[in-house]
Amino acid sequence: MNVALWIAQGLLGAMYLMAGSIKTFQIAKVKEQMPWAKNRPDGFVRFVGISELLGALGLILPILTGILPWLTVLAAVGLTIIQLLAIFTEHLPKKEYNVIPMNVVLMALSAFVVIGRWQLFTL
Repeated sequence: MNVALWIAQGLLGAMYLMAGSIKTFQIAKVKEQMPWAKNRPDGFVRFVGISELLGALGLILPILTGILPWLTVLAAVGLTIIQLLAIFTEHLPKKEYNVIPMNVVLMALSAFVVIGRWQLFTL
């Protein structure tokens, strides 16, 4: 189980580091490529990007270092919420059905990390 959790955390960490970096540092590029960002202020796009960056770091660093490892669970909860918000406040209302499967996969992986790491702490 621990190996599967580390694989999920590594995949999520890589995805969110990449996506968060672009949203944080290349807002013009994001507004060109992502329809949801076109009507949003730069500060909001940057906020989402920073949240994703912090979530990616929170998935890996606490449990890797052993310093406050429960923060990994909290980071995974936050990333699950980000995906739920993306689906229900952006993609469904705008009928962007083609991007929802990726949100669901990311949300499922994050939920897997939440459940798996929570069980490790409660056993």
